[in-house]
Amino acid sequence: MLRKLAAIILAASLGLPIVSSADAAPKKDFKICWSIYVGWMPWGYLSDSGIMKKWADKNGINVEISRINDYVESINQYTAGGFDGCSMTNMDALSIPAGGGVDTTALIIGDFSNGNDAVILKDKTALADIAGQKVNLVELSVSHYLLARALDTVNLAEKDITVVNTSDADIVAAYGTSDVTSVVTWNPLVSEIVAMPGAHKVFDSAQIPGEIIDMMVVNTETLKDNPALGKALVGAWYEVMDLMTSDTPEGKAAKEEMAKASGTDLAGFDAQLASTAMFYDPAKAVEFTNGAELPKTMDLVRNFLFSHGILGTNATSVDVVGMSFPNGSTLGDANNVKLRFDPAFMAEAATATP
Repeated sequence: MLRKLAAIILAASLGLPIVSSADAAPKKDFKICWSIYVGWMPWGYLSDSGIMKKWADKNGINVEISRINDYVESINQYTAGGFDGCSMTNMDALSIPAGGGVDTTALIIGDFSNGNDAVILKDKTALADIAGQKVNLVELSVSHYLLARALDTVNLAEKDITVVNTSDADIVAAYGTSDVTSVVTWNPLVSEIVAMPGAHKVFDSAQIPGEIIDMMVVNTETLKDNPALGKALVGAWYEVMDLMTSDTPEGKAAKEEMAKASGTDLAGFDAQLASTAMFYDPAKAVEFTNGAELPKTMDLVRNFLFSHGILGTNATSVDVVGMSFPNGSTLGDANNVKLRFDPAFMAEAATATP
């Protein structure tokens, strides 16, 4: 669940070294990192099970998969060049590595949140009742983004509420106090809170489908110089996707291992998957990436980031960071494209012979 915490200070302002394209070159050894979240648990499983090694060997390379317990730290380490790829959301990919100057490609679109994130009110049943309330959430995270999108639907703005920055570790306990009447958070915390007296879920990410996207990103120049990395990662990922949907003892055992690693049981893991729109089929992921809605989503995201001062260091315009899409279109500065949505490797997996 720590995938949600956005870094407020970008890598550049932290003084982290930024990997330039000159540093990328053909090589054999690669490092990938991930953090705990239902949609990213396959990365741990494909590493532990030997599936990653099989695909790496097939492509003549070595791939080391590392779990980083701190989500923000994983992104900062990727941005600093410590890893060749990292799991992160679309919002964080734009704000941290891309905003910090690291040219980054979304290699795998794994899923989007489809109910995992929610606005919850105490003793109120309508979203409009949030007006005038203090809202507890992890500030500048995708919970903050979800709130902004929710407010839009009832003609409210952030000036109509007061955001109270609250750690995800404290938000369930905070809701249990009389002072807290409104929270925005994510699963499994949502499930815990809605089971409490007076709790009403008034808006969730299923109402903005496709906007909170979970991805595996890689350094663009590294991928360009080493296409074997893309082939190996995508091949291993979709083997696990096939396993998870196989309705076999092996598939069940794989999901049980993922559940255990994420601190729950199979029933709990399946419940989280139910509110996660997983792209088990690479063709569906390609279709989503090619879709007309993705640029619209990223326009919403970049405007949110810019309005909150987290679109790159000292950004003077929402257009400062360029993004490219499969149809050749761009958002922002076409001469400074730092985030690329490229479905080529997923498309290859979609057409591969089993």
